[in-house]
Parts: sequence; structure tokens; C-alpha cells
Amino acid sequence: MTLSFGSGTVSALVGINGSGKTMLLRAIAGFIKTSAGSISFDGKVLFKDIYFPPNAGVLIENPAFLESYTGFGNLKLLAGIRNIVDDEGIDFALSRVGLLEAKAKKYRAYSLGMKQRLGIAAAIMETPGLLLLDEPTNALDTDGVELLERIVHAERERGATVIMASHDQRAIEQWCDVVIHMEQGRVTGKDDLNIGRARECVIETVTEDSSRGALGCERGRL
Repeated sequence: MTLSFGSGTVSALVGINGSGKTMLLRAIAGFIKTSAGSISFDGKVLFKDIYFPPNAGVLIENPAFLESYTGFGNLKLLAGIRNIVDDEGIDFALSRVGLLEAKAKKYRAYSLGMKQRLGIAAAIMETPGLLLLDEPTNALDTDGVELLERIVHAERERGATVIMASHDQRAIEQWCDVVIHMEQGRVTGKDDLNIGRARECVIETVTEDSSRGALGCERGRL
């Protein structure tokens, strides 16, 4: 099966625990190398033409930062890798997730919800063209979910390709343009709720390394 994710769209990966949602996100992010098939971004094939997707923001599983650094300090450290975001840009990302007033607090003092918010801030702070979110509503309170909804809508309007794995039915129904159903590492269905401009990321029969076995290819299916 071939999956295409369009720019200016929000796609949801849905399925029970262990269905392969997180593994698919890892494959798209370049964290694991597939043993068959291909993943491409605007015609550039992952692990052939490029090693990581260009300009991607990623939050997969639980966010992890340095305990002794502040929220701002952790983002500053990450921003130093590419040097495309200044202090003002970091503050803006923190404000979008409601952490600006807590930016000087050490990460070890953050609650679970605050840690999740910081992970979202790290994913969006460089204005990525591709945004991968794994269960982004985890640990968020009502205000946090509302902030995240605004962020997702804003990223879509900006033209980003947003792909998220989620069990949050409200988020799936109200935020997403495409819903991709997964079961036992395979795509079993796709609902197009709002067709966007097709480009960005194309996956053709992706299979994870056979030694790990979470995603498999059988008769052209994921």
C-alpha cells in the first residue's frame, strides 16, 4: 500500500496498542530503517538521498529533557543544533504551549503535563514542514488540549504536514483531514475527510527491520 500525506493536512494514525502507529512514525522520522519499501519527501528517498526528513518536528512517546536545565535552557540547547531559532523564537514556542511563565523553572520540577507541553514546544519551535506527534494529548489538562488544538490548526493553516497517532476520539474527529486505520502493523483502511494538496511524504510498502518485527509487509500491505 502507498500512503501520501499532503501539505496543509492533519492525518491521524488510529488503532489499538501495538498496532504499529508509533513504529510508523519512527520510520517516517528516520529513527528506524525499513527492510523493504521506501519513504520519500518531495521525491527524495529516505536513507538514499537523505538520512532524515527535512525540517521535521518530532514528539514520539514520552518527552525527555535534561533534569537540571530549565525549560528554556533545554529548548536553547536543542535550538543550537541548527541555529535557526533565536531566544525570541524559543519564547514564542513556550508561549504557544502555555509555559512562558515557567520557562525559568528546572525541568525536574515540571509536572507530567508541563513536560508534555515542553515536548510539543520543542517539536514546533523551528516551524517544521513535517510535524510528527505521538499521542500528543497525553497528560494534558483541558487548557493544554485546547492550546494543542490551536497549534494543530495553525500548523495546518501554515501549510505543514501533520501526522499524529492518537486514541483521542474528539481530536481525531475534529482536528484531522485523514484517518488511517492500523492493525497488527498493517494499514487496514483510510478515511479522507478533507482532501489536501498531495505532496511531502510518500510511503510505499514500508517494513521495519525483520529482527524487530513490529511492522511487516504482506501482499502489498503495511
